[in-house]
Amino acid sequence: MSTSITASVSTHILDTSLGRPAEGVAVQLSARQGRDANWQPLGGSATDADGRCKDLPALPEGTTHVRLDFAVEPYFEKKQADAQQDAPANRDSGAFFPEVAITFAVVPGEHYHVPLLLNPFGYSVYRGS
Repeated sequence: MSTSITASVSTHILDTSLGRPAEGVAVQLSARQGRDANWQPLGGSATDADGRCKDLPALPEGTTHVRLDFAVEPYFEKKQADAQQDAPANRDSGAFFPEVAITFAVVPGEHYHVPLLLNPFGYSVYRGS
């Protein structure tokens, strides 16, 4: 059990259409202190070759809600461009969901690992460990 007075957050992305980590996805972290408070942007990161963000900013004391914003459209555009270098385009570019925003409640001292399972036409998230 953590004795920290703040919560902590980590994430990773798995591209379920490939069964591989999604590398190079920009992730922004925001927090707020109370349901009616304004969001405070804290900064961001990008997923590494393992699909993980290892350097997300720390949450401020008093954080009650966290939002992770994933910019997935550039990832799918690049993936499609790489796949079509030797073949003509035959699909729409990008993704059905150009961005994914996940909002969740936190309590001090807890760690929240929130994986994103992603494909061009859908996604799911869960609280991992």
